[in-house]
Amino acid sequence: MEQISVVTTVVDARAVADLLAAAAVAGRLAACAQVGGQVDSTYWWQSSVETSTEWSVQFKTAPDRVDALVEQLRASHPYEVPEILVSRVDCGHPGYAAWVFEHTRS
Repeated sequence: MEQISVVTTVVDARAVADLLAAAAVAGRLAACAQVGGQVDSTYWWQSSVETSTEWSVQFKTAPDRVDALVEQLRASHPYEVPEILVSRVDCGHPGYAAWVFEHTRS
């Protein structure tokens, strides 16, 4: 089975999520980016428990493009300590993996 990588992050505004998604796809760092609906996150920050509304962004990319995508996210992310999670997943359809690979090339 072919593998692709899924990179996930969250941000505090829909407009920011849309910008991160558009920049990654336009720059060929991701073949696809999906902005998820609002999610309420509860977490520790600066010695207290915080709750905020966030939007998730999932990027589908080729394994050899992960480092460049993560670098771009780190550079443009509004959070001081952004959540950037990377997973490798098996594709159930080899054509999808080929499509991801093709669309992460210049």
